[in-house]
Amino acid sequence: MVDALFGVPRLVAMYDVLEAGRGDLEHYVAMVSEFAAQHVLDVGCGTGELACWLARVGVDVVGMDPAEASLEVARGKEFADRVRWIHGDATTLPPLQVDLAVMTGNVAQVFLTDAEWSATLDGVHAALTPGGRFVFETRDPAKRAWEEWTRENTHQVQPAPGGGTVESWSDLVSVEPPFVSFHATYVFSADGAVLTSDSTLRFRERDEVEESLVAAGFVVDEVRDAPDRPGKEFVFVARRL
Repeated sequence: MVDALFGVPRLVAMYDVLEAGRGDLEHYVAMVSEFAAQHVLDVGCGTGELACWLARVGVDVVGMDPAEASLEVARGKEFADRVRWIHGDATTLPPLQVDLAVMTGNVAQVFLTDAEWSATLDGVHAALTPGGRFVFETRDPAKRAWEEWTRENTHQVQPAPGGGTVESWSDLVSVEPPFVSFHATYVFSADGAVLTSDSTLRFRERDEVEESLVAAGFVVDEVRDAPDRPGKEFVFVARRL
């Protein structure tokens, strides 16, 4: 099930405002150049920031996401007409031949069961050409990122499309390793509407992720640090055999 933040149009319209300053995307754009990728699959593309960025510089991009509301926002962006948008997930992809698949924004953590994660890896593997790479990030459980997911640390007020502001914050609901759940609240000043979004993420250990990649037919070339969040995340660079 898609979290409300990505599936409810009024919240999706706020996503890029609330998540401004996506320094992580610069890192992925650099890797597209590093690996000389010409055909890229953006898994869980959300509102299409990375996909449209890559399309602007001449990369052939497929943007896939299970949230139709997020794709609607993506389709309205500059250079979106150069992207092939697919509503669905990695298990329902049509036949593709890409040389790089990317998964930004810690999307890897939304797959809660081993079966879901395995099926996603299989789908990505099938979309890649032999030797193609799969690059994605996931938070290091040892850094306990959830300790900062409190109202005190996440509270913000931002202008809302159409006028007024949106006040938002997150509250940690439960920590039952490897699962962490949190509740986000959004208050719209224009009409007093209060919307919420509930999320649960899975924190996998580095060796667990590596083992799952190998089982799916990948070799792990390296595990990098995230330049925008040094010491907090693993950035996996895996290659299809």
